[in-house]
Amino acid sequence: MGKLNVSIMRYLTPEDFRVLYAVEMGMKNHELVPGPMVASNANLQHGGVHKLLRELCKHRLLSYERGKKYDGYRLTNSGYDYLALHSLTKRDVVASFGNQIGVGKESNIYIVANSDGYQLCLKLHRLGRVCFRKVTEKRDYHKHRKSASWLYLSRISATKEFAYMTALYDRKFPVPKPIDFNRHCVVMELIPGKLLNHVMEVEDVDGLYDDLMNLIIRFADSGVIHGDFNEFNIILTEDEKPIIIDFPQMVSTEHPNAEYFFNRDVNCVREFFKKRFDYESELYPKFADVERHDNLDAEVLCSGFTKEMSKHINEALGIEDSESESDLEEEADENSKNKIEDKCGNVFKQGEDENEEKNEEILDTPDTEIVTNTGKRNTECNSINNSPDYSTIDSIMQQMRINKSSKKIEEESKESTATTIHPDEIKRRVKKQIAMKEKNDHKKKCVAKGEASAVTRTRRENIHTIRQSKGIWGYED
Repeated sequence: MGKLNVSIMRYLTPEDFRVLYAVEMGMKNHELVPGPMVASNANLQHGGVHKLLRELCKHRLLSYERGKKYDGYRLTNSGYDYLALHSLTKRDVVASFGNQIGVGKESNIYIVANSDGYQLCLKLHRLGRVCFRKVTEKRDYHKHRKSASWLYLSRISATKEFAYMTALYDRKFPVPKPIDFNRHCVVMELIPGKLLNHVMEVEDVDGLYDDLMNLIIRFADSGVIHGDFNEFNIILTEDEKPIIIDFPQMVSTEHPNAEYFFNRDVNCVREFFKKRFDYESELYPKFADVERHDNLDAEVLCSGFTKEMSKHINEALGIEDSESESDLEEEADENSKNKIEDKCGNVFKQGEDENEEKNEEILDTPDTEIVTNTGKRNTECNSINNSPDYSTIDSIMQQMRINKSSKKIEEESKESTATTIHPDEIKRRVKKQIAMKEKNDHKKKCVAKGEASAVTRTRRENIHTIRQSKGIWGYED
């Protein structure tokens, strides 16, 4: 990931940030953004943009890489950090940048200050580290997407955490005060204190244990479970009051595994107090004791929560649930899809109440064609009584059985011929295939980077093209 060095930021011009914005826009639907597209998005001359791109690559804010089909530029983590910090400085949220005070599996923590000199905490989300790459299993950021860039997933994580923190702070939970966020950066209040992991002695162990267990119950009563309630995410102030941090992994109490996450949070606190302070209590909360009295998970769309659940919970709590236009449109789309499926499924049925006339029109159309597995087409005669021709269907099923039986015979013959090969020959072929696969994988990993390699490659391709077209160019070896 690399360290964040903001000293170069003071020397960047508005045109440099314009080019960074252009690359960010192109990365919405491109893995590598070509140079002409960057110039088009930035609305600058191509020659000037090329010079700016080289300077940004020199400072490692952009990366020039070679793709399978074309070459282009990619925004690095440092470039994404610079874009977020530039937006925050424009809003007068951040005026100076300090040192790093914490590192996590998915974030970096820094000290910053505003224009008045008041110190704040800046959290940069860093999804994609080697120690935490199973995001599809641990988080629901992907949703319906098959894949997404780590920068985009970091942005979703920061957005969720700011939403959780704002909702909790409004409900007077002991959490840092959220200030602002942009892209994958979250600015919050700087809490003076120590992590519970660094605390070796506490004056009132019983009181601290009760406070933490009451917080777990209070979270659950509001409809959410922290999911990572341990000594690394609890800050102890000078008055020995706990402050809870790190919220991207929060889940709803309606989640299928809510009881597991709840018991895990409780056991984390119990085991820590037993090891660190030699304190063990028989009193601890259970998931069955939770009494819900708030809809925080519905407000922030917590993981494992659906719109149908929010309606039932709002009705139980006496909260008016106003459906948005988007929800109504989605329901209308679903109803239309269901109607279409019903029509498609009831084509060969005798007419129902709503679709009777349409089904009759479909069935009365002449020369309906059915394509069999053998590639032949059997035309179906006009059905007077709206019933399908079962003779053609029987012939199709018979042909399918014949095809299956022929496939089985072919497979058996292949197996019988394969058994005649000597085992040593099979081992040799398998080893050869494995070696070829490893060699191809190694070639894929060795990706050429830099514009120099791209220029050399294009020159070689041009020379090869000229040699092939001797009649046109008059080229001779």
